[in-house]
Amino acid sequence: MKTIVKKIIGNWDLGFTLDKHMLSSTAIGEDQYGHMQFDNKRSEIGEAVYQLKYKGDTNQAQVLASAIYKNVFDKFDEVDVIIPMAASTTRKVQPVQLIAQQLAMLTGKPWHDSWLIKSAGNSLKDIQGRDERIAALKGKLSLNGELQGIGSVNVLLIDDLYQTGASIEAACALLASYERIGNIYVVALTRKD
Repeated sequence: MKTIVKKIIGNWDLGFTLDKHMLSSTAIGEDQYGHMQFDNKRSEIGEAVYQLKYKGDTNQAQVLASAIYKNVFDKFDEVDVIIPMAASTTRKVQPVQLIAQQLAMLTGKPWHDSWLIKSAGNSLKDIQGRDERIAALKGKLSLNGELQGIGSVNVLLIDDLYQTGASIEAACALLASYERIGNIYVVALTRKD
């Protein structure tokens, strides 16, 4: 799968995105209900994320986990646990959790599917501005339970889209406040730019 990896800077130790989400989006007219339709061209990673998240193609989770493993996993010194970003929308199957689970299987590392949680509230999908996203996230993220074992733990946080960075930064700030967290690594599959 083709990728254009980009390093992202934030309140984490090392982070990457694998590719742009959308390559182009051209308006092609309204449908019979008056809704504007678009001809969207996504990157290969972006299309896989779209198929998993919106079309329910769970086979894409393994494809995306493999892309993380092949393109960036070896750039992190030592990953002790894989954590999916808390979902902002409730779904029967959470796409980022599936990807984290598949990556855990590929790497032999443990993963925690519900350690980082987001309380119910407004979805961030329609909030575009960074400051507005930060305000919407205030007090919404929390840690659920304790990490097993002793000593410092390096975590890899997985997310599907890096838009403003507000969600990932809020999650990393929370993780950094936990005394047993060592290095925090981030992989967002796609980026908006």
